[in-house]
Amino acid sequence: MLSSRKAVPRLLTTAVALATALLMTTSAATAAAPRWSSAKPRMVTPWTHEVGPDNALPEYPRPQLVRKDWQNLNGVWEFSGATPGQAPPVGTPLAERILVPYPTESALSGIQRHEDHMFYRRTFTVPRHWRVGENRLKLNFGAVDHKATVWVNGKQVAVHQGGYGAFSADVTAALTPSGLQELIVGVEDLTDATWQPVGKQRRVPDKGIFYEGASGIWQTVWMEPVAPARVETLEMVPDVDTGTLKLTVNTGGTGAGHTVEAVVRDGGRVVSRTEGAADRPMSLPVPQTKLWTPDTPFLYDLDVVVKDRNRPVDRVSSYFGMREVGSTRGKDGKLRLTLNGKILFLMSTLDQGYWPDGIYTAPTDRALRFDLEQHKVLGFNTVRKHIKTEPDRWYHHADRLGLLVWQDMPSMKTGGRPPVDAQQQFERELRELVQQKKNWTSVIGWVPFNEGWGEWDREATGRIADAVRAQDPSRLVNAHSGVNCCDSLGDSGKGQVIDWHAYPGPAKPMPDATRTAIDGEHGGYGLEVEGHMWFGEGHAYEMVKDSETLTKRYVQNQKDVLAAARTCAISGAIYTQITDVEHEVNGFFTYDRQVKKMDFARVRAVNEEIIRGADGSGGGQPDPGPGTPGLNGVHAYKFDEGGGTAAKDAVGTAHATLTNATWTSGVTGGAVAFAGNGQADTGVSQVDTAGSYSVSAWAKLDEAGGAFQTVVSQDTGRDSAFFLQYSGQDQRWAMSFVGLRALSPAKPEVGKWYHLTGVRDAKAGTLSLYVDGAKVAEQNACTAPKSTGATVIGRGQYGGNQVDHLRGAVDDVRVFDRALSPAEVATLARR
Repeated sequence: MLSSRKAVPRLLTTAVALATALLMTTSAATAAAPRWSSAKPRMVTPWTHEVGPDNALPEYPRPQLVRKDWQNLNGVWEFSGATPGQAPPVGTPLAERILVPYPTESALSGIQRHEDHMFYRRTFTVPRHWRVGENRLKLNFGAVDHKATVWVNGKQVAVHQGGYGAFSADVTAALTPSGLQELIVGVEDLTDATWQPVGKQRRVPDKGIFYEGASGIWQTVWMEPVAPARVETLEMVPDVDTGTLKLTVNTGGTGAGHTVEAVVRDGGRVVSRTEGAADRPMSLPVPQTKLWTPDTPFLYDLDVVVKDRNRPVDRVSSYFGMREVGSTRGKDGKLRLTLNGKILFLMSTLDQGYWPDGIYTAPTDRALRFDLEQHKVLGFNTVRKHIKTEPDRWYHHADRLGLLVWQDMPSMKTGGRPPVDAQQQFERELRELVQQKKNWTSVIGWVPFNEGWGEWDREATGRIADAVRAQDPSRLVNAHSGVNCCDSLGDSGKGQVIDWHAYPGPAKPMPDATRTAIDGEHGGYGLEVEGHMWFGEGHAYEMVKDSETLTKRYVQNQKDVLAAARTCAISGAIYTQITDVEHEVNGFFTYDRQVKKMDFARVRAVNEEIIRGADGSGGGQPDPGPGTPGLNGVHAYKFDEGGGTAAKDAVGTAHATLTNATWTSGVTGGAVAFAGNGQADTGVSQVDTAGSYSVSAWAKLDEAGGAFQTVVSQDTGRDSAFFLQYSGQDQRWAMSFVGLRALSPAKPEVGKWYHLTGVRDAKAGTLSLYVDGAKVAEQNACTAPKSTGATVIGRGQYGGNQVDHLRGAVDDVRVFDRALSPAEVATLARR
């Protein structure tokens, strides 16, 4: 019996050479057949040249359910493009050669192009000692993108739709009695020409955040003999509180009436031995439990035997870790994530799993493990597997190394909302993903949606989050990573995590009564390294000039993460990213993994400081003090002058200088109007934007299209510290910080006066918008940048530029050095 903590079985490969693959043709045709060769990669990794026709990912591909006998079918296959509906080429050699399991677009495949439709073909033999006939022959595919149809000896044996899920077929009935067996796989992959889940794959990469496609077979293909009554899957749920493993041995109905013996081992020592019925839950004792953590990733071995009247009919080996994830309140009273009941800050990178030579498929297993090993070197304890999945061996490496994993569901394409059939397919693939990945110790949470990509309905997002939690109650559900961003339809309120994105950030959501909060993406500092860029040049959210500056910016940014953990109670932060990918040059490594771009010792030091310091003791919000009483404010502009180039400050002395403004009628008395190129600059910072403040104004728009228009803001030198504005992206009124908007529910009417009030409550950590005296939106906003720039009416500031000029009129602007109450705002709106 094999143990997951020992070497997997020695490869019993039948990865055939070219001559064997063509034995069904004449000897003359075989002699003239083409040979496989790798295409020329645009970039090479340290492992590119280790790949060849006889060693294409030879490792055992299913580490959590290991059998002694198996054969790897990776290697050189025949290949051709195809047409829609074309019949399989049974008995017909194909003209090209491809190295499986590398995607067709990759250099390692030898094809290096995309095909919407394609055929793969090869032959294989079944070892006599497998006794197929008495046993069954099972054919396994790690993943094929996107729709696969499989034939053996011309008989269709499987159809699977979904580019990220494993599937199998019992092919026994299709076999000939002896000799060569023909295997054909037909694949359709239209990538982003449809609404199929694609992650970041695109038919045409955009030199931005979307990349090369990865079509066809991209994970290991293999076969194994299995008993008629056998283990199909294991379901394992550790219970740390009771010191037990909940185990169900699923036989797919083949083991009705059979029993199961399960043996838990700690190395060579038997921990417990339990017997029970197949297909029913069992409770396996794990006394004196050794817990799995990032620092001590201890794994127990598990041997499972299916018996028929005490006669063993199937044996598999597996493993598991004893750990649980949850939440608790820290000393500051705020909800935080826990591992094994203790608060643990999840320090993570964004890991997209792309390779310049293999695209979706790492060139070797050592390469697959390398990226995870470097997470540990850099002081991370968590990985976000970003809108992609990986072969089982990737999760196995994470288990053994001690890395927690957030697992994303690969998204549909961006732009628009998917039709009903695509929605249904997305949910089917999500259920398959959760079912197939939920035994990994490292996986602690699911992420169904990212930044609204492919999202179709906020209520549906909440329903899906609930469904995932019901399918796997032992893990967390982050319903929507980057719910504050981009194409998001807003917070469904579901799941166990609130997740915002901010670049360079960090994002600072705050936990609510039932959900912890994390920074789902931040950072993105970029450095070009000559000779190590996919396109010869690159981009990032903020570019720097050299490695020293890059390291310094990273450390500074991570210090902000620690502050957000202490003050805002974020429970994790995800830095973008572990390696460069194509045009994005914001990795710790170049895309080819050849160059380290930062000082790793300093990176590790600050990451470990965060994990130690984010212990739940917190620091709380600052007390901003009472502020100035009354409703006059600390500055006010009634715009009743009717002429001139200055607007009087009715309360203070910060009179505003007008540029490209005209005088007009207001709500009461006069007002000032702008035509998209003007402003009223008060010349001073009127509020401490790190504390509490409120800003109110009457405003009307001359147009309400897709352009942003700012009523009142305060400069920082880079971006406005706040914007009381019309958000053109949302076509709503808003009180905003960069990356965060409290939005009105309805689009404003052109030519109508509205009373707007934005309230920043630093003690509560909120940002609120009132329209005509009623609160219409509130967002968590833990901290805010301190501003020393001037308060300005009629425009904003972004990237150091004057932007978002108002096309409309403003009246009675008031600025307060405290957070107004709802009653006070209502009174203001009636004045």
